Parts: sequence; structure tokens; C-alpha cells
Amino acid sequence: MSTLKISTLKPSTLTTSAAGAKGLVEKVAAYHSAADRELLHRAYDYSEKMHEGQRRQSGDPYFIHPVGVANLIADLKLDVPSVCAGLLHDVVEDTLASLEEVEAQFGAEICELVDGVTKISQVNFISREEKQAENFRKMILAMARDIRVILIKLADRTDNMRTLGHLAPDRQRDIAQETLDVYAPIAHRLGIYWLKNDLEDNALRFQRPEVYYQLKRNIAKKKVERQRYIEDFIGEVSAVMKSSGIAADVAGRPKHFYSIYHKMQRYDLLYDQIYDLVGFRVIVDSVTDCYAALGVIHAKWKPVPGRFKDYIALPKNNLYQSLHTTVIGTSGERVEVQIRTHEMHRVSEFGIAAHWSYKEGEVSGQHEAQQFAWLRQLVEWQQNLSDPREFLGSIKEDLFSDEVFVFTPAGDVLNFPEGASVIDFAYRIHSEVGQHCAGARVNGRLVPLGYQLQNGDTVEIVTTASQTPSKDWLGLVKTSRARTRIRAWLKYLERSRSLSVGRDLIERDLRRHRLDFKRLTKQGLFAEVAASLGMRDADALISSVGYGKITTRQILAKLLPDDVLAKGGADEGVLSRFLRRVTGRSPGVVVGGEEDLMVRFGRCCDPLPGEEICGFITRGRGVTVHTTDCVQVLASDPARRVEVRWQRGANGVRPIRLEVRCLDKPGMLAAITKSIGAAGVNISSAQVQSTPDKQALNSFEVMVQDAAQLNGVMRSIGKLGGVLSVRRPRSGTT
Repeated sequence: MSTLKISTLKPSTLTTSAAGAKGLVEKVAAYHSAADRELLHRAYDYSEKMHEGQRRQSGDPYFIHPVGVANLIADLKLDVPSVCAGLLHDVVEDTLASLEEVEAQFGAEICELVDGVTKISQVNFISREEKQAENFRKMILAMARDIRVILIKLADRTDNMRTLGHLAPDRQRDIAQETLDVYAPIAHRLGIYWLKNDLEDNALRFQRPEVYYQLKRNIAKKKVERQRYIEDFIGEVSAVMKSSGIAADVAGRPKHFYSIYHKMQRYDLLYDQIYDLVGFRVIVDSVTDCYAALGVIHAKWKPVPGRFKDYIALPKNNLYQSLHTTVIGTSGERVEVQIRTHEMHRVSEFGIAAHWSYKEGEVSGQHEAQQFAWLRQLVEWQQNLSDPREFLGSIKEDLFSDEVFVFTPAGDVLNFPEGASVIDFAYRIHSEVGQHCAGARVNGRLVPLGYQLQNGDTVEIVTTASQTPSKDWLGLVKTSRARTRIRAWLKYLERSRSLSVGRDLIERDLRRHRLDFKRLTKQGLFAEVAASLGMRDADALISSVGYGKITTRQILAKLLPDDVLAKGGADEGVLSRFLRRVTGRSPGVVVGGEEDLMVRFGRCCDPLPGEEICGFITRGRGVTVHTTDCVQVLASDPARRVEVRWQRGANGVRPIRLEVRCLDKPGMLAAITKSIGAAGVNISSAQVQSTPDKQALNSFEVMVQDAAQLNGVMRSIGKLGGVLSVRRPRSGTT
């Protein structure tokens, strides 16, 4: 492809281009005086020319998007190659430009960034779980190679979320959910809170527009009152700081919409029941001043017990530091206050980007490198975890979890996800300690295995040689490290038991045909049968019989002629006969290519046609079908999972539970039942319960054919005025 020349641009476009490029270049130069201005101008002009004539769904020129992305990258104060890559991030995917041309014009570094962002852009996270896990692997490896790739992608997603309104509603909801599932947690993990807030608010705007705009109306009603309140409190705090001799900048701002919505959902509150809608920041010169300011605030206003957190002494994994406290304000309202130094504030705003080194093009300093510890851990997991669901769970758990900080007896600080138990602590110390953990002493007091770690605990593990992991432990642990080690042990035990059961079943059926198990083993016949059935070795074949994956008849069919096998087939073993084909067809599910195996549906998740499913071999009960995201499946042994799929055209009306939370006012129940009936769905049972906070919890059992019909009903109910939430409850048992 020939080199593009700026002289071919129209005069009016050139004027606009020159002004836009100048504004971007000046923004970069403001924080990076040695920036290569000529390179920025060339990247700007090249991108504009390559996108010439292209339009967005809104009808606007497409070029405004890469310019918007580049400006967001400049807001993050990243280096010149990053800003150039933001301008060029779509030229390879959406124009005739090639990577080779980008490299020739702008160098290898910018080319690699563009290539990395292009590959992440091609990743689809809205897919079945195995594919989703593989896509996460690709993204994590790209992040590990150069963290700038994900920062550019976050800027790309942020600009797209701001202009999502011209896509179809279904596409808007999918992209919004992907943003909440993937990109907002990554922005949080990298410590870039303003970007996280922007992504979450726009995701809420398109995923739950009725909630977003209701919040917007509620907030707008009290805008003047709230602004006066912010100014008054800032004045009070500034005055007490000045009188105490502490130099402080005090600021206040309303909390973003998604955090208000999340709090309403988490604590089951109405908007009017949330009082700390404004957060205040006190920014001082030193760490000493932080604690002095905290003392001044607590002396002036009464602190709320249990709402103080010291992230200065115990920073978050993303290096965020601040003191958080909630106090009772002058009018009796709760007020949240954050106290930090100017440097801590810079880190809280820019996260990983606050430590960028322009000379080296990488994050510098040992302290800052701690921020990559979690990323190195994810890379290690993607290498060691073979099961995609387990890997995906590990990532989501790491991205979403809140943290608690505990101490070893030696005084070392370890961080764990909220809800972690002493078993997680034991496995963090050493695998052998976890393997034989019998309990713990927390703050000198003996506690059971299920004790959940709390901030500030000092933990000492108690071990016994006879103690080994049990399946119950999987319900007690939160960390992927502990869960992986426990599953490995359970798999070892399960394999031992399955070998024993499988051998007993095979020996019993071999005796009916006067065959000797040991002799056949010595002759290598079981190894041959295993190979013919696509298994690793004879042990894998025998344990598969014990698991119930194959029957002894399948093995005998490889060892005996058909006529001999037919004579002795009636005496087949009980478990083998049960797990073989049974009378009656499965209800629309194909298991491993067979359509007439015994199948039941897990009541924990009630799978419906149209949902992604997997099977789990249950001894004595055939194959139990679950949705792929069911907690029962995620906690199960991967070796006992089997591939299942819906038969083409599978349907059949099934009872599904729905919970609708709404305002307790006349006509709501009638409106909800009318909405369900209008979708052609029958209600088999209903239960209505009022709550003290003027809400109503409605539980319905509805008869639906498939997931599409159920989702349609839930969307229809969710659009009703006064409906707060619609969900499909999941139980914890099968």
C-alpha cells in the first residue's frame, strides 16, 4: 500500500484536522514535555485519511472515535506510542491498512500495540463458557506482554459506551453486560476508578435504562439542595482543618449512579433510604497529616462503628491507599470521608498509569511492580488449569472480590478475597499445610475450618497427620489455589475408588464368560480395548467403568464375538445395566451422541432449552443436566462431566420459579400477572409477601417452554413502573 499524503485532504477537513491534532498534541505535551509532536501529528493525519468516508451508526464521521480514544489515553497521561496506538487502533481492522504498513510508518512499538488491541477487539466474551475462557486467556497474555494494550482497549470501550445509543437494544444490553463482566472489573483492578465509574454508569444506562433514568430524575430533584449541602460540609471540614493547623484540600461529589444502584440491590433499599449519596475527600501533604486529619474529623463528628478502613497501612492490591471513615453529620445524616495525600490521590485517579515511565516505556520501581502480581498469578493459572470453567471462575473471582487483610504469627500481611476461610490461609502458607489443616487459632482462639477471615486477624494453622481434604471443603474456600489443590486430592481419591469399583464390575461380568481379569491384563488386552475406545491406558478404561462413563458390555463387545456376547448379555451387572440404555427417551437432551440415556434436570438451576448446558454423572441416577454457570457444576469434579446438548427443536413446558420485587402499591400484582399472561405463559402458583420497607416480594411458578420465552417474560415484567427487580432464584441443591 502506498504512503498517504496529507495534501490530498480537502481544505476544510485539513483545518479541522489541524485544530484537532493541535489540541491533542498540546494535551500530551502538558504532562510530557519531551513528547514527539511530529509523530503524534502523523498518526492523527494517517488515521483521519484511512477512516475518510466511514460513518458510525449515529451518522457521525467514524474518525471522531479514534480521536476520542486518543484523548482518553491522554487523560490517563500515557506515553506517545500509546496515544498514537489509540489513533490507529482501528485502521488494521476497519480499513485497507496493514500491520506491515503501520510498522513501516510508525515503528515496531506502535505496531505491536495496534496489533494487541486489534486482537482483543476480535475477542467475543458473549459466548459459551469454554470459548469465553479461551478468550480471557488471550486477553490476559496480551496484558502480560504489554499492559498498555489493555489501557488502550479500556479507552476504546469507554468511548464506545458513551456512544452506544444508536445500536439495537439487544446489542446494547449485550455490550453493557460484557462491560460489567470484563472491562469495569479490569479498570478497578488497575486502580483507574474514574474510568471504572464511567464504564459502570453507561452500562447501567443501557442495561437497565428505567433504573438509570429514574435515578437521574431523583438526583436532579435535589440538585440545588445537595450542592448547598456539599458546600456547607466542605466549609465545616476546611474550618476545623485550618484551626488544627493542617493544610488540606477538601472536595465533595455525588456518588456515581451504578454505585447507588448496586447499594440499593445489595441492601434491598429504596433510593430515599440511601443517605450517603455524597462522598468527601480530604487531601493533605503527608501520611502523618492523614491520621491527624482523621483524629480531627472523629473529634468533630461521631464515627459510625465498623465503617473505618485503613488502606494506607494495608494498601489494596492495585496500590490504592486512603483512610475511609463514615461519620454522623450535623443534621444526623451519614457522611463518607476519604483522607489521603496528594500522591495517593494521583494513584487513585490514574491507577497503574500513575507510575508510567516515559523514558523506559514501562512501569518502573519495585513498589509499583507489585501491581502486576495479580496479573502474573493469572498467567500462571491459565498455564496450570485445564478446565475452562475453573479458569474462568478464577479470573472473575480475582477481578470482582473485595479483600480482607490478615496476619501470620510472624507479623506478615496476607490478603484474601472476602469470605475466605482458614483453609485458604493454610493453602497460602503451603500445600502440605492446607492438606492437613484441622483448624486454626485466630487471635489466640481456636476456630473451626469454616471460620471466615476478618480484617486484622492473626492466624495460626493447626494440622494433624490424619486430616485430609473432603468435598465439603470446596464450599468453604474462596481462592483458586485452595480449590485447585482440594479438587486434585478429591480426584485422586475418586480415581482410586473408581478403579476399585470398575475392577469389581469387570471381574464379575468376565466370570460369566469364564474369562480371567489378571490374564487379560497380562496379555495387554485391556490396553488394546482402551486404545480402541480413545482412552489413555487400561487404568483409564477401568476407572471409566467405575465412574459410569462406559459399561462392561462395551468392553466385552471388544473381547468377545457377537454371538457369544448375546448369550450372556442378560446377566449384566446391576450398575452397568442401569447406566446402559434404559426404557424411555431423554426429555430433549442428547448425552454424548446418545439420545436415550437416563437424564434428569438439576433443580438448583432448572435448565431450559436455549441455555448452555453440561451433564454430570451421578451414581445411581444417570446423568444430571445443569446450566454451565450453575454453582453445582463449578464445584464438581471435571472428570465426571459429560457433554450434553439439546435435541433440535427440544421443548416441553416446564415449571420455573420467578421472584419479582416491587413497590407495595395497589394494582402492582394485577399488572405483573397481566404481563405474564400476555406473553402466553401460565402461572401455576403464586405467593405475595409485603415487607416493612413498603415493598412486596412476589414469588411465581410459571410454565415456560424455553429460555427465550422466559427471558421475554422477565423483560416484560422489568419494564413495568414500580418493579425494582426480576430474577430467577437458584437454589444450592440438586
